[in-house]
Amino acid sequence: MEEICEVTESQFERLTDVWEASVKATHDFLTEQDVLSLRSKVLNVYLAAVTLRAYKDEQGALQGFVGVSNGKVEMLFISPEYRGLGIGKLLLNYAINHLGATELDVNEQNSLAIAFYKHMGFKVIGRSLVDSLGNPFPLLHMKLEVSYK
Repeated sequence: MEEICEVTESQFERLTDVWEASVKATHDFLTEQDVLSLRSKVLNVYLAAVTLRAYKDEQGALQGFVGVSNGKVEMLFISPEYRGLGIGKLLLNYAINHLGATELDVNEQNSLAIAFYKHMGFKVIGRSLVDSLGNPFPLLHMKLEVSYK
């Protein structure tokens, strides 16, 4: 049975694999070196810094996840082969309704993600010229305006 579940540290490697596959499919502005550099940070720092929930498919494999900290969605990634099936919506609604998420940042170059978040009720409230690591990847700051179920 498909479900949203809690995540343990033993599952961080699988989540990092999901993250990497998702980023390679959606973040074409990142180089292979960018992805490799970020991968270790995701695995060793970022996942442990947020409250995580994952989507488990019928075989029990984790195929997507959301990470929330202080009311902010810090990460939402879906395995490429599971995109477009409603998993992102399921995870984002869980983050909103159970983890109190009302804000997020999204890469400005990721137009599909921006459209998704707008569809889910988020509105752009600001912009940064660089990402949280100071890299030249502009971020849009978004806030939940209307909860969409």
